[in-house]
Amino acid sequence: MPFSLIPDRLFDAYDQITPELLRAHGVTLLLSDLDFTLAEKKTRQPPQALRDWLAEMERSGIRVMIVSNNRSGQRVNEFCADLGIDYQGHAGKPSTRGLEAAMARVGADRAHTAMLGDKLLTDVLAARRAGVLSLMVEPVGGAVTAWQKVLHALQAPFKAACRRKMAR
Repeated sequence: MPFSLIPDRLFDAYDQITPELLRAHGVTLLLSDLDFTLAEKKTRQPPQALRDWLAEMERSGIRVMIVSNNRSGQRVNEFCADLGIDYQGHAGKPSTRGLEAAMARVGADRAHTAMLGDKLLTDVLAARRAGVLSLMVEPVGGAVTAWQKVLHALQAPFKAACRRKMAR
């Protein structure tokens, strides 16, 4: 089980991740965190920009599925139902069980799967441990609470290492 907190790729926002980029890595299934990755935590309905991005993924043959640690599934269920995409709840990231369950549900393997998230200690670590491509974005809405600001600062050296790796 690999242990690394350095994501494979780092982006400012989810909409920088294109179907072409994913296909270049052989990805046909994109697992994604929801809160602070695709939308702010309090967002009840998906914004149009997210709908457009998901439609582009679908047209390109990339399936997107939400994998969330969210304790209450109601908001995530409603959000995903509104988007018409699948949701794997109580993922337990950084455990791999949620990612593995999501891949099993759609018949995907590790070589064709990526995980998108905004946190190193949950999303990136789960992806690395599961052996899937790890994609990281800056949190939507930025770090707001004191705890988020601390986490954001702690992630900085790992993000810098990723940027150096990407520049090579």
